[in-house]
Amino acid sequence: MDFFWSAPPVARTLTAATLIESVLVYGQVLGGGRIVYLPKRIFLKFPPELWRIASGFCLTGPDLQCLFDLYNLWRYSSALELESVRFPRPGDFFIYVLFVSIVIQLTAGLYFGFVSFLPALIMALIWTYAQEKRGTKVTFFVITIPVMYLPATMLCFTLIRGGWPGVLLECTGILAAHLYDFLTRIYPTYGGGRNFISTPLFVQRFFYKHTPNVGSRGYGTAYQAPPSSVSQGRTSGFNAGSRWGSWGSGRRLG
Repeated sequence: MDFFWSAPPVARTLTAATLIESVLVYGQVLGGGRIVYLPKRIFLKFPPELWRIASGFCLTGPDLQCLFDLYNLWRYSSALELESVRFPRPGDFFIYVLFVSIVIQLTAGLYFGFVSFLPALIMALIWTYAQEKRGTKVTFFVITIPVMYLPATMLCFTLIRGGWPGVLLECTGILAAHLYDFLTRIYPTYGGGRNFISTPLFVQRFFYKHTPNVGSRGYGTAYQAPPSSVSQGRTSGFNAGSRWGSWGSGRRLG
């Protein structure tokens, strides 16, 4: 339990929810038809079955595929939440997961008619991880490959195991992750546009408040405080009777 609660919040919540839901479904405690994504049950039924919006992302494949999906979900979500420079503030990774999940639902769910989206979400995490770790290598089963080839390798593995429908589902995850990268990094940096996907301040405050030991974590990540908190702390720290209470003129020393 100490290991679980010390883990990054979004990764541990995703993995725990996926484990519990999959155990209930494959243990025949909960029928799979009650949790998969069915738009008619969400938008055309009263009362709407709103839980299907999230539960469609928390069902693994059967048998050994369950362990494989849980491992990949935990590995790449926790790695991105802890190590990625793309998500430096509390709540940034949550907004990323929320955005790619919406895109996956619109493409895989509403357009292609898939009812379960976990493979697409995992592929989105893998694609973002590969972009983040560009230039390094990763071990896939017993072979070592450049990390940039990891998404293609996973797609080939899916093609052998499940055929083209599985590949199509996972490609929607790549599309979602690439769209996030384009809107938040490529277009603002190289196109001179504005980044429209930012983490709201209330989300930052929530994750900053509900993440234990946020400033000195054992696993090596320190979140920055929300902007309001940082500015208040800076003002009080510099103006409390200190001769450093104002900014200098900016002249270069030496």
